[in-house]
Formats: sequence, structure tokens, C-alpha cells
Amino acid sequence: MKLTRTLLIASAAAALLASCGEKNADAGASTAASVSTDVLSNGMTALETYELRHEAMEEIGDAFKSIADATRSSNPDLAVVRAAADTVADKAPQVGEWFPVGSSAASGVDTDALDTIWERPEEFADAVVQFENAAPKLQAAAQSGDMSAVGDAFKEVGASCKNCHETFRADDD
Repeated sequence: MKLTRTLLIASAAAALLASCGEKNADAGASTAASVSTDVLSNGMTALETYELRHEAMEEIGDAFKSIADATRSSNPDLAVVRAAADTVADKAPQVGEWFPVGSSAASGVDTDALDTIWERPEEFADAVVQFENAAPKLQAAAQSGDMSAVGDAFKEVGASCKNCHETFRADDD
């Protein structure tokens, strides 16, 4: 009798634990299922597009930090500045491709990109062009080795980033 009772309790506990695991698995599946799997104009899904743009924006942000640190340094490492400016200039022409229709938060991805991007595409395109035009100037300044020119070009690129982030990106609050 004691063995039967122990087996019954163990079976009930196992069933309870198993049902908890299924619920969590279902929750994860429904979250994954809520992200659109449609292929967008760039040949990627919304999640793939989000991951690409997030990673690329992080790279640009890291490059900006390196340049900002160098502009404040009394002995900047020009190789670091040049590499960072190259990263910014290399990524700049790609930015517009990172926001195809179907990659907004409505697709299910957890993005800070505001719907304004897709509601006012001409305005967004103009902001992207400002960045695309400023980035090569930063690269040229870095190649020259003139940190004063780097500082000026960095301000121009930074202003284009700020403009876009203030208009088309949710606050990080």
C-alpha cells in the first residue's frame, strides 16, 4: 500500500512537472509563431532583417564610441579612428536596406524602429541620405590623419544619426 501511494504521488508530481514544461514550450512556440515568417523584399524574414540591422547598428555604435574616445584623447590612435570610420562608411549605404516594408514591430519583432519609417518613407529616405553623404567625409577626414577634421566630420555624421534617432526610433527608456 505504501509503495502504491508513493508511486501515485510520484506520478502526480511527474505529470504536474510535465504539464508545466509543456506550457512553457507552448508559450515559447507562440512567441516565435507571432513573428512573421513572410519573406520580405530583401529576401529575408522580419526577424532576420531585425537581427541584421540590430547587429549592424551596434557595429556603427561601437565605431562611433571609438571615434568619440579618440576625439577626446590627447594621443588618439589613428589606426583605430581609421578602422572605425571605415566601418561607418561601409555600413552607411546599407542602412536604407535594413528597413523594408514588413520589418516593423507589427511583424512581431521587438524593435525600437517607429512606424514613422514606413508611414513617411520619403522623410526616412532623406534622413538616410544625410547619413550616407556624411559618412564618407568622416572616412576621408580619418584617412587624412587630421583630428580636427575628424572632429568636424564626426559632428556632421553624429547630427545625421541624432536626427534619424529622434524622428524614427523609440526612446531607450
